[in-house]
Amino acid sequence: MSVSVVVISKNEEASIERCLRSVDWADEVIVLDSGSTDRTVEIAQNLGARVSVTADWPGFGPQKNRALEQVTGDWVLSLDADEWATGELRDEILKVISRPDGAAAFRVPRSSSFCGRFMRHSGWWPDYVTRLFRRGSARFSDDVVHERVIVEGKTGTLHEPIMHETFVDLDELLQKLNSYSSLAAEEMHKGGRKAGLAGAILRTLWAFVRTYFLRGGFLDGREGFMLAVATAEGTYYRYAKLMLLDRKRRSTKNGES
Repeated sequence: MSVSVVVISKNEEASIERCLRSVDWADEVIVLDSGSTDRTVEIAQNLGARVSVTADWPGFGPQKNRALEQVTGDWVLSLDADEWATGELRDEILKVISRPDGAAAFRVPRSSSFCGRFMRHSGWWPDYVTRLFRRGSARFSDDVVHERVIVEGKTGTLHEPIMHETFVDLDELLQKLNSYSSLAAEEMHKGGRKAGLAGAILRTLWAFVRTYFLRGGFLDGREGFMLAVATAEGTYYRYAKLMLLDRKRRSTKNGES
């Protein structure tokens, strides 16, 4: 059974090498880049990946489906550029695909770091994600952000984790909070969702309480508190931006009438 690894990228020169070296055992590695201006493409090519570049950015789900179209292997392992596979995960993958027991896909635990600390609580562990699947048995949803894998068939579970470096520092965190909240608000707006200020505030408070207290974020030390604040902040931005998009839509509609 052959394994293809797919990675989408844009300006990932700080992490792409670690990601690709961790899967040098795969039969093929496909990198679909969306216009990097740093050394991402050069690094990936030097490491033997098959690299192609798209001129546009349709969103995370559609872009990953584009990458799937290039796959030739029997099984697909999807990784983000800031993730990597351990040797233990490699061994488990090679073992299960030799005897998949009817499974069309496998979900994998993900161990994520936040500002240098791997979180064991806060809702971040084990954080199962479906990333290994038979070619042709699964595809990504068309969500612009927070895409998921849609599987036709049985999904099994692996034990060894994917490693994930989410935010190196607060500067990166703030940049991603802004970008992801905008994408999420636009997606909700297209789906007809609405939001008000009171609802945004209540959701923000709930996000903090759920992360820090109910999901044990306080057990992750100061990083747990920082993560709970960031989660709440991202929630507020998402719904506040949705509120403003709805107001802009209504203002435009009234102006036309």
